[in-house]
Amino acid sequence: MRRSILAAALAVAAMTAAACGTDTPAPAARGGALTVWLMNGDLSDKAAAAIDTAFEKATGAKVTVQIQEWDNINTKISTALAQDNTPDVIEIGNTDVPLFAANGALTDLNPHRDELAAGQSWLPGLAGPATVDGHLYAAPLFAGNRAVIYDKQVWADAGVTAPPETLAELTAALDKIKAKHPAPDYSAFHFPGRYWFGALQFVWDAGGQLATQRDGKWAGALESPEALKGLQAWKDFQNAYSAPASRNVDTKAPDQAAIFSSGGAAAILDTSVNTVLKNKPELKDRLGTFPFPSATPGKTQPVFLGGSDLAVAAKSRNQDLALTYLKAATDPAVQRDAIAGIDGWTPISTELIDRITPALPPLNAAFATAAKTSVATPAAPGWATIESDKSINTFFADIATGRRPIADAAREFDAHLTEALAAR
Repeated sequence: MRRSILAAALAVAAMTAAACGTDTPAPAARGGALTVWLMNGDLSDKAAAAIDTAFEKATGAKVTVQIQEWDNINTKISTALAQDNTPDVIEIGNTDVPLFAANGALTDLNPHRDELAAGQSWLPGLAGPATVDGHLYAAPLFAGNRAVIYDKQVWADAGVTAPPETLAELTAALDKIKAKHPAPDYSAFHFPGRYWFGALQFVWDAGGQLATQRDGKWAGALESPEALKGLQAWKDFQNAYSAPASRNVDTKAPDQAAIFSSGGAAAILDTSVNTVLKNKPELKDRLGTFPFPSATPGKTQPVFLGGSDLAVAAKSRNQDLALTYLKAATDPAVQRDAIAGIDGWTPISTELIDRITPALPPLNAAFATAAKTSVATPAAPGWATIESDKSINTFFADIATGRRPIADAAREFDAHLTEALAAR
């Protein structure tokens, strides 16, 4: 699901990009040409050029990058993959990969998984959706995710001077803020009821899953005891700390960053501090960030990763060159120096996150730390239906508002999940 995180780059202004000349892929056949589709607004020209440089050094081939718009992109990709003159490499939203893998339109990269990973532990939220029925059909490119953004001054005025490290500490802090700001339209933690990206964190944190796979078939799993526990924990949190008006809205209508920056909330869960500073730059010195803490002490809640993967078209006539381009994009040096160092995206492995985090500005470090713990959405073509029909938004809003008892809502949504995920 890429549209929601296009503006979520970490903006690592303090990091200076180094030349991406080390750890380049093994040489392939010299010469040739490759056509690559990248999405508008994702990689900067400098970051894309860093991948090209590593690729051209390894192969002697030239890259033609064609920038695509997000509007109706899945239809455009489907059409392109069916043609004989298909692009060789295509950037695909991470949760959309199963759409194209199911019909054989993407090259199976499983034989090359180890060489692409280059000894790195890829983030599950990126690699999971790209792994369909045990086969890898795309390689991670970058990630974006969410962390808590809070107003340190508001928290300090309520007697809270340090970011919480456990869920119990977080709720204790929010209780103090609620006591300091008793107005019914004020949110100690603004958390929209339709905000399924954030709500899912509670389900995963309790050990639940959206769906499980058995004998190649997916089925909704929100009726499990663990998932129900997580749904109840999310409802309790949302109802306790977010104003009643938030229970049936999403993050953009009204805009949660605007609510926060105007003083209507003490904290939000968002993709970047830039969404707040765009509205009110003078808040910069008052902002703090931290990963949303788990109910298990010492851990953080698993996050939903938005981001992109790179896939090779099955009909590409340049399979070896395309594979080398993927090696260049996933190369640890390119990831460190260009994907993270230039563009500020979260890199694709836990090892790289550990390497870059000490150099990140404090406001950005929490996003990288949170990304280390992620859960994949179901690697099934039908998952696209769940995102596009907004049924998952309504599911969580039904729980937040109390329109449906949690168990009833879970049973009905499980049935919809099972039906959607069975589609090929």
